[in-house]
Amino acid sequence: MMNLLFALQTGVNAAAAETMAEEAGQLKMPFMELAQKGGWLMLPILLLSIVAVYIFFERYFAVTKAAKLDINFINRIKDYIHDGKLEAALNLCQTMDNPAARMVEKGIRRIGRPLSDVSAAIENVGKLEIYKLEKGLPVLAMVSGGAPMIGFLGTVMGMVRAFYDMAQQANNIDVGLLSNGIYTALITTVAGLIVGIAAFFAYNVLVARVEKVVFKLEGTTTEFMDLLNEPAKR
Repeated sequence: MMNLLFALQTGVNAAAAETMAEEAGQLKMPFMELAQKGGWLMLPILLLSIVAVYIFFERYFAVTKAAKLDINFINRIKDYIHDGKLEAALNLCQTMDNPAARMVEKGIRRIGRPLSDVSAAIENVGKLEIYKLEKGLPVLAMVSGGAPMIGFLGTVMGMVRAFYDMAQQANNIDVGLLSNGIYTALITTVAGLIVGIAAFFAYNVLVARVEKVVFKLEGTTTEFMDLLNEPAKR
């Protein structure tokens, strides 16, 4: 008797497990099909995500390259200037594809003029270099704010669609028909938030790295100006 009950219980559990597996399989939905249910607003969100990824990696490598500078660079410049080898100092700057080297090069070309003119020339070059480093960051900031807004627009449009369908079938509401509007509302919101949050963190990472480069440029400028002041102190 116990064996029979155990067999029946085992059969019931197996049947229940099979039913749950079938239901779980029915709930699975391919990513593309799920994205399509988000409606046409998924297209601009996708485009914004592509733009954000491109800007982040392109700027990340550009800023990383700008941050690299030979630690002996300013010492070599110092030796060349003390020895009166300005052409050698200029050649050294030109061989280095770096914002700091370009700033120092401009300063070397202004040697002989008042120090205020030299400082102003270096500062102008520094502003241009910082502008180049920050290229694309405003667009990334726009993506971080714009993608969630597009997602929220999809939420509103999806809910409007759901209520409209509900009004059309006031006496016999079809849940399947209402789900289209709800899908649009939820999927666009999730997609917009994912892209917006990722772009927000990417933007702040790049801003932090640019600020680090700016700090190095300021340090190099200070060292160079101190170098020019040394002969006057003797």
